Amino acid sequence: MEKTPPTPRLAWLDVLRGVAALTVAFHHGSYHYVPAFRERLIGYVNPGAWGVLVFFLVSGYIIPASLERTGSVRRFWVGRAFRIHPMLLVATGAMAVLSLTGLKSLSARLGDHPEPVTEVLAHLTMLQDLLAVPSIVNVFWTLSYEMVFYLLTVALFAVGLHRRSAGVALALAGSAAALAAVLPVAALSGRAGTAPVTAAVAALVTTAIVLACSRRAALARAGALLGGATGLVLVLANSRIAAWQGLVLLAMMFLGTAVHRSEQGRLAWRWTVLAGASVLATALLLPLRHVPDMVDGGVVRAWQTSLPLAMAAFAAAMALRARRMPRALAGLGVVSYSVYVLHPVLLAAADGTVGRPGEDRPLWLAAYLVLVVAVSAGTYRLVEVPALRAGRRVARRLDPPPAAPDRSPAPVTVR
Repeated sequence: MEKTPPTPRLAWLDVLRGVAALTVAFHHGSYHYVPAFRERLIGYVNPGAWGVLVFFLVSGYIIPASLERTGSVRRFWVGRAFRIHPMLLVATGAMAVLSLTGLKSLSARLGDHPEPVTEVLAHLTMLQDLLAVPSIVNVFWTLSYEMVFYLLTVALFAVGLHRRSAGVALALAGSAAALAAVLPVAALSGRAGTAPVTAAVAALVTTAIVLACSRRAALARAGALLGGATGLVLVLANSRIAAWQGLVLLAMMFLGTAVHRSEQGRLAWRWTVLAGASVLATALLLPLRHVPDMVDGGVVRAWQTSLPLAMAAFAAAMALRARRMPRALAGLGVVSYSVYVLHPVLLAAADGTVGRPGEDRPLWLAAYLVLVVAVSAGTYRLVEVPALRAGRRVARRLDPPPAAPDRSPAPVTVR
């Protein structure tokens, strides 16, 4: 999700990203600063789930298009690395500093017997949520599904199936419905151990990406398929959440891709609508059967309200895409990634210094949100922009664009 100054055509996506990120920050802040209001609100909708699902739709809309625009897997992976990892490292480092200074205990996040090498390795792959390793920053769990989406996108691109987005979304939703009753949770790590599985997956994913970036077509295809297969196996057999939920999340992202293709006239809208209806039906019906003991805990409610509302928000923003978007909201979208990964760090720092008021304090919540946006604007300029520039330079060196044809007039020969 490379951030550039919003153009009129893409400003609606920036608005969606900005609102989604701030909504997730509000959701987590509500635990701290407006707990009574949150208890009332959560009875109707889960704002955090809504924001995450909007993010997934936006990622699906943008990410495959960026790969297809350049046609270069090397550029794609370099861009993703320089886009995601710098702020991931900043947020992780900040949380570690809070732990070292005694302002935040990481024991609850890292488990009773943390293995530092395993923790670091899992987070570097961004697949920690699919490796039975708790995220050091709670929102990092979504990056695991983003990473699987990247792996699957590259795999489909390598075998020429990347245009079948609606079919992929339908297949994922159908698989969720068919396999919901039989797929275990974190089975691989439970049987083989977290450390061995993490080491094996890190080796497989690294090998897959290196091979996928090869200039030899056969090796590139093999690497892409290895990466896609690894990601899919993790979702099916080692997910922290129910595997059917992970499949629905992936289906949401491919639904976003299908919308983009239909908008560009490359896919009939009827297929995209069918895919959307299938994903929605799966997400609404499966929780009623497979999580009955958690209905009161909000799992069903989160799916049954947040997912259709996320779809509705995406559709509404897309319908208004030709209109001028508010500059403030579009600008918020530019810094949305920093907002997303940093707000839990700021909440942890606030807990360790001023504490929680214990009652509803809306002004505290507002001040926290203002601080999140201000800090995020700073990290966007100091971390994200330089990283994106560096990524573009590295990508040009590893995969220079083809030279433009020489259009100078041919010399005139005098006989």
